[in-house]
Amino acid sequence: MTSLKPLILAVDDSPQILQQIHGLLSTDYQVMIAKDGETALTLVERRRPDLILLDIVMPGMSGYQVCEKLKANPKSQHIPIIFVSSQSDDDDQEKGFALGAADYISKPFSPNVTFARIKTHLQLKEMADFLRDQNTFLEAEVNKRTDEIKSQSERLQALQQATILIVTSLAETRDLETGNHIRRTQYFIEAIAQELVTSREYSDELSADMIAPIVRSAPLHDIGKVGIPDAILTKRGKLTEPEYEIMKNHAQLGLDAIERAEEQLGIQVDFLQHAKEIAVGHHEKWDGSGYPKGLAGTDIPISARLMAIADVYDALINQRCYKPAIEHDKSIAIMQAGRGTHFDPVAFDAFLRIEQRIIEIAHEYRDDDDPTETLESLEWKT
Repeated sequence: MTSLKPLILAVDDSPQILQQIHGLLSTDYQVMIAKDGETALTLVERRRPDLILLDIVMPGMSGYQVCEKLKANPKSQHIPIIFVSSQSDDDDQEKGFALGAADYISKPFSPNVTFARIKTHLQLKEMADFLRDQNTFLEAEVNKRTDEIKSQSERLQALQQATILIVTSLAETRDLETGNHIRRTQYFIEAIAQELVTSREYSDELSADMIAPIVRSAPLHDIGKVGIPDAILTKRGKLTEPEYEIMKNHAQLGLDAIERAEEQLGIQVDFLQHAKEIAVGHHEKWDGSGYPKGLAGTDIPISARLMAIADVYDALINQRCYKPAIEHDKSIAIMQAGRGTHFDPVAFDAFLRIEQRIIEIAHEYRDDDDPTETLESLEWKT
């Protein structure tokens, strides 16, 4: 039996536009149409679409109002909404993204580009739905293997590995340009922690036993970016202030996601504690000027302080959609300007002491692109 085609709802007061959209999509997708916002909301209640194409200026309820109502309803809040409008100013787009839209297409639209964007957002929705269901999946897998796993420690280790495998695969699938970023930052943290554990200054904060769970949790540091609109996450060029504020939400979104998983699993696991600290804290700065909480100094968990160093270094030396790669020596010089302000000075000195090992890790897990901007200009993306 073949699966049903994805269902797309097109909302526009122009019969010509609706006819054009139907002709473009009807071969590959099921298409519903609505000529106004009220009709669209009624249709969504009856049959939930996989994606909504939404005009902004319509008689009665505007597209913004429709979007707001859909995002406020738990039954429809996860449906990706793409605005298709002749209003293409930055302010219009920023307002749409702030309301939770996934993308924005200007009229008159290119059929090929529109079709490609719809296909991309349907794939992202499928992955996001999978992520929301992962807790149920993991619990079922653990229960299925109960007879095979004899001890509690083995059970928890299997759960940890399954969680990291699923979430890491999702992150890499969504943002191909990051390549081996997850692996590199994980090994950077391990190397810095192994060097730092011998330091007297951190004998109370970091022990050899803590390194393994910190390293296992490191791949979850950017899990909150799953909740950031694709148009912002993959934008080429500097984000606007409103876009930057949306991007900054990923730290709190990551913490919230891990806490929900922990609550539903009904267990407390060391590596998830470190995962929560890293997810919410790796954009905090030593001088208190970071986000989301403005923590400073040793109030920032040691795991998050280590990730801050690893994450920024990796962002500098590798190409991203918004910047070229920067060679190692220049990257180190940029980071040295942030010692004691952005970065924990003791942890940063440990990072410098193992510079050759860091270079080896970066080379071993390099992306296809070769390894010029300032640290400040990168903060809004790393």
